Amino acid sequence: MFLKTLPRIFTMTCLLWLACLQGCSQKDHVAASEEKDIAAITAVSKARADAFTQGNAAGIAVHFTEDALLMAPDQPTLKGKAAVQSYYQHIFDEYETRLKSYYEEVKVSGPLAYGRGFAEVALIPKQGGQALTSTAKYINIMKREADGTWKTTHDIWNGNETTNKR
Repeated sequence: MFLKTLPRIFTMTCLLWLACLQGCSQKDHVAASEEKDIAAITAVSKARADAFTQGNAAGIAVHFTEDALLMAPDQPTLKGKAAVQSYYQHIFDEYETRLKSYYEEVKVSGPLAYGRGFAEVALIPKQGGQALTSTAKYINIMKREADGTWKTTHDIWNGNETTNKR
């Protein structure tokens, strides 16, 4: 009796083993895909930081969706790529800029992702005067576009410096 069922047991064992291999392969594929997405999202963040330091408002805005929201401290919420570009252009008209920025965490879930980061900003008045410096924490929400690129849908930050506004 055992010898008759041995081929069946062997077949079932092989099928289970193959299923496990397939599952592992899919997990490896998902992990590799997520790593690729995180690398792409991090590259977008670096490109935005580089554009900020170069005073390139269009170079920042290109990384936002058409209906993006920009939520800067002490400002009304701005909507749209053009509003984002205008916001940064006003800064660049008055200041030379420096930005050190990096993500502390990036999470991807399907076509959406977020990056949580830290930034150190310096604004040097073009007309002379003392530079303004600050540090901030921020969240970017990102969306994978149909062409596979990642764009910012929401950008919000606030300063780490304490104020006496309370």
